[in-house]
Amino acid sequence: MVSGRNGEMLMRAAATIEALSQRATSAEQLYHRQLEQSTRNAELREIAEVTSDGLLREVEGLRAQLAEITATGATERAHFGAERGRMLKLMQDAEAHVADVTAEFDALRKSVDAFNETAVAVPIVMLRLARTQFDILSDGFAKNGDVISHAISEIGGCAIDQALAAKKAADS
Repeated sequence: MVSGRNGEMLMRAAATIEALSQRATSAEQLYHRQLEQSTRNAELREIAEVTSDGLLREVEGLRAQLAEITATGATERAHFGAERGRMLKLMQDAEAHVADVTAEFDALRKSVDAFNETAVAVPIVMLRLARTQFDILSDGFAKNGDVISHAISEIGGCAIDQALAAKKAADS
């Protein structure tokens, strides 16, 4: 074997070759791992790009829907505003009509109250009964020769006849 300095150098050269060989093997293994990882990353990037494109299309679709909904909302708000205005106008007209009817009702009530102060409601049967009694009294006064009482009884009977005639005309 080689001794001396040459031997030492050969040993160092062999150790260096061995170390470089191991480093080359390690570097090759690292290169293959990084190549696989790079390939995997490229595949994942492609998947991410496809997914991103799909998401971008979905975002655009959602933006279009949002624009449509916003336009529809604006149209509905305008319609609601117009309808609200129309309803307010109807409500004001109804309130004015209620005020007019209330005033008319109050006037009629005062008229009826004034009428009720001068008139009394009597059933028609009672008026007919009173008419019969006036006839009987009138006949009795006429037989007795009491002209004044006879005339008063006839006047009372005529007044009842006029009230019955007025009621019959009002019902017709």
